[in-house]
Amino acid sequence: MSSLSEREFRRILIIKPSSPGDIIHALPVLHALRRRYPSAQIAWLVATPFAELIASDPALNEVVLFDRRRFGRLARSGPVTRDFIRFVLELREQRYDLVIDLQGLFRSGFLAWASGAAVRLGFADAREFAPVFYSHRLRDDGSDRHAADRNMALIRALETGDTTMDFSITLTSDDRIGAEAIVREAGIDRSDGFAVLVPSTRWETKCWPADRFGQTAARLVAEAGLRSILVGGRDDVGAGERAARAAGGAAFNACGRTTLRQLAALIAAARIVITGDSTPMHLAAALGRPMVALFGPTNPRRTGPYGRMADVLRLDLDCSPCYLKRLSDCPHEHACMRRLEVEAVVGAAVQRLGAPAPVGAP
Repeated sequence: MSSLSEREFRRILIIKPSSPGDIIHALPVLHALRRRYPSAQIAWLVATPFAELIASDPALNEVVLFDRRRFGRLARSGPVTRDFIRFVLELREQRYDLVIDLQGLFRSGFLAWASGAAVRLGFADAREFAPVFYSHRLRDDGSDRHAADRNMALIRALETGDTTMDFSITLTSDDRIGAEAIVREAGIDRSDGFAVLVPSTRWETKCWPADRFGQTAARLVAEAGLRSILVGGRDDVGAGERAARAAGGAAFNACGRTTLRQLAALIAAARIVITGDSTPMHLAAALGRPMVALFGPTNPRRTGPYGRMADVLRLDLDCSPCYLKRLSDCPHEHACMRRLEVEAVVGAAVQRLGAPAPVGAP
């Protein structure tokens, strides 16, 4: 790769449309670019549902909304195809001189090329032939490293000498007001503190049983005097209800009730977060909150809370990590999560409640 260290880029585009956890892992790239190019116009191409996560970041000049669901019907719908062509032409009109593709798929690689930027930076091992669209390709060392470290390797390819991992998320007063409304509705006095519990995740194999989250909430009241707020998306309401029933009044179900940023504000105010491998876990890590992160089918060294392996609770099984997404595909009856006992989770939580707050905690 030819040296890029002497180039002063003025218009920069980051391509990382999804998912929320992956976007959080890309935040250090944005902040490193702003430190290196303080006067540049920096934009981020992101899927519309996740734009709010970065919209208030002072390091960012523009959010480029990408309607992934609509453009997924490309070539099957004339109007959609015309809209996509218009989107590409508008992207090209911005005259970016540096594009960094952190998604590494055919569509993101194509958009990097279609932007017309002279420098299009991505990984040589990106999937779906994406590397054919890059002008500069970084070869990964293949090590078992965290996704955030992999992303930052592209910044180091610019030879900035910057190794700072800044995951900071900017919350507004409106975000905090929305979170405080949930706390009041839960009947919790802010001075008493509360725990945030996440009873579901996108993969069913990453889920610890919802009733155990409820049992954990009941134990937290008994052992730490903390009531819990259950959080998640609209698809997690059922899991929240099951957990709330098992909690016997110790937990309030706020699943499906918050925006992404209100969720972040709730987590920022929590004394502890107990979660599987999920978006709230990455938010808790970025916001410096104490946590217990429950892992089974995925590898915490790659996608766990960055720099916080001590906060990971997992069983050392030969079959883990397997990356299977469906319970029906698991030949071991979901042992990696099912064998995690409530006592172990509560014990880890109480231990973290008594420890000093992580670096970066508000």
